[in-house]
Amino acid sequence: MDISLGPTARKRISESTIHRISLYYRALSFLEKENFETVSSKELARREKLTPAQVRKDLSFFGSFGTRGLGYPVAELKAKVSKILGIDRVWRVALVGVGNIGSALVSYKEFIKQGFHIVKLFDNDQRKIGSNHKGIIVSDIKNLRTELQEGHIEMVVVAVPATVAQYIVDDIVKADVKAILNFAPINLKVPPDVHVRNENMAMELEYLSFAMVNDHAPKGAGKV
Repeated sequence: MDISLGPTARKRISESTIHRISLYYRALSFLEKENFETVSSKELARREKLTPAQVRKDLSFFGSFGTRGLGYPVAELKAKVSKILGIDRVWRVALVGVGNIGSALVSYKEFIKQGFHIVKLFDNDQRKIGSNHKGIIVSDIKNLRTELQEGHIEMVVVAVPATVAQYIVDDIVKADVKAILNFAPINLKVPPDVHVRNENMAMELEYLSFAMVNDHAPKGAGKV
């Protein structure tokens, strides 16, 4: 079954739906390890604290899956969800900024499992340029645009200070890369056809601190 979507269909699918599809993929991976052959929408919903109707609705965006009354074949649905997410293939990824965050990302084994292969590293530190980092030679950031093009890089992870992030992203865009994962605490300006995801760990911690403060706030606190 062809589960590719046209531009109009893609626009109807929200970020929250894509996020839940990722959750289903992980749930299906665990079910497969647990030797489940089939799974119901009710069980998928229970594992992700959703409703069965939500699970069925999310999957319906991409076609018809499973058999009514019998559920979904786990291995088959996992393979189809993998294709939906685009992780049924290998993606060539570059990382800019081999600092603490960058080094941790290079070591993150889940990337390779999901098909994201970091094959190029870039930095402006002369002490790092030319060194072998986790089996990858660190290139000079001055050659970023050329090496991205010659290396057929499809995605770039940016882990640099905010002060230089936009300058670097401009070069990435000129190299015709259409997907960027940004760890710099800045809103990047890119053309409409370039996809950017911002990962701001400080904001995530702020969300958690807000939740903790409000969960433990005395009843009536803040009321006037």
